[in-house]
Amino acid sequence: MGTTTVRWIGGKQFVGIDSTQHSVVLSTPDEGVGMKPSELLLVALGGCTAVDVVEILQKKRMPLTSLEIEVSGEQDTHNPWPYRKIHLLYRLRGQNLDAQSVEQAIRLSEEKYCSVAATVRGVAEISYSFEILDDQPE
Repeated sequence: MGTTTVRWIGGKQFVGIDSTQHSVVLSTPDEGVGMKPSELLLVALGGCTAVDVVEILQKKRMPLTSLEIEVSGEQDTHNPWPYRKIHLLYRLRGQNLDAQSVEQAIRLSEEKYCSVAATVRGVAEISYSFEILDDQPE
């Protein structure tokens, strides 16, 4: 079972602490520091699937040299503003990456392994796309 703690640290700022004692600062946009809690959900989805994709591609002997996932969410216009559509754009670099293997890794993560996607899927439509970038240094 996962257990986290959220502590108020003043104003509209909070610190979230996970079961391994790692932390993140949360706040409202007007505080100027910390992540918006609703966007932390998007980060959690991106982070969850990132771990899966890296591991799956490593098992396929296609190690990545970089991975970036841009996660965008469309929220309802009324309170409580739930996300209804979430899109993940994967940008990957690595030697010998092929579209079929990348697609399979992402699909396995989204549909089978990522607990955050499994939780969110009942409320929001999740879609994804990907780009395999040239593995040359920028």
